[in-house]
Amino acid sequence: MNITVLCVGKVKEAFMREGIDEYSKRLGRYIKMKIVEVQDEKTPENASGNENIRIINTEGERILSKIRDTDYVCALAINGKTYSSEEFSDYLARVQIKSKGNLVFVIGGSLGLSDAVIRRADDSISFSRMTFPHQLMRMILLEQIYRGYRILNNEPYHK
Repeated sequence: MNITVLCVGKVKEAFMREGIDEYSKRLGRYIKMKIVEVQDEKTPENASGNENIRIINTEGERILSKIRDTDYVCALAINGKTYSSEEFSDYLARVQIKSKGNLVFVIGGSLGLSDAVIRRADDSISFSRMTFPHQLMRMILLEQIYRGYRILNNEPYHK
């Protein structure tokens, strides 16, 4: 299976990069995985609603430019479906068949995902109703994918 984590912005903190690198390395045993970053837009502190929409749409266009027609896209969105770790593992197994091996998880910037990206997505998942920094969400996603593959392979880890 090929999994792409398509995300807005770069990870600046060294400790986050180390965690992301560690889970990326662990996942290499199960899947081909890559992280694709698109440039984020600077958000002024007192941005108007229209400015926020412009920023989300600009980031959304950058995201969509990296998605192929044949990709199976899962947007990480607060209103998406929630799963337990076991259910997420089953989701990965099901999507592996549906996606013909190409799954793209999309993580938006600090303002979220554009309507166009949400419409393009085949699925939408929420890891929590809480808001997380998008850099941290990247590490959480990779850990859960890793956990999912450990579960699928009946390997100890997830308890």
